[in-house]
Parts: sequence; C-alpha cells; structure tokens
Amino acid sequence: MTRVTLLYFARLREQFGIGSEAAALPAEVETLGDLLVWLRARGGTWATELAEGRAYRLAVNQDMADLETALKDGDEVAIFPPVTGG
Repeated sequence: MTRVTLLYFARLREQFGIGSEAAALPAEVETLGDLLVWLRARGGTWATELAEGRAYRLAVNQDMADLETALKDGDEVAIFPPVTGG
C-alpha cells in the first residue's frame, strides 16, 4: 500500500477545511491522475475544486509534476492554485 502526504494550499485549503493529510492509497492509484480521480470521488467540494478544467498545479516532493507522474510510498504531493504575479 502506498502512503503519501497530501498538502493543500490557498483556496483549496480553505475549501477542504484542511491543510494536509496522510493518505493510504488503494492499489489502483498509481499516478497523480489516478490520485485526482480518487480525491474527486469524495464528492462535494472535492469533486468541484479538483474538476477537470479547474486551475490548480501539482508537485511531488517539491518538484512540479503532471498527471502521468508515478507515485511511490512516502511521497509528498502538493495541490495548489496557480500563483499570479503583480
């Protein structure tokens, strides 16, 4: 079983009501794309905020990542809105 730490930032932290959580992922969750499907299945705000087409970025162990990035035990996954300059 793969265990990861999930970190949520900015509006996601506010909407989900948590900044981080430890998650034991089911066997079918092998990539970031799989992880997002699994999180959306929680329904409600999770499905809305992580819907395809919504603006958010992904990082694994502080490196930007994409939906095909494989997850391994002990990874730290950050999900956060894009940063805008000003």
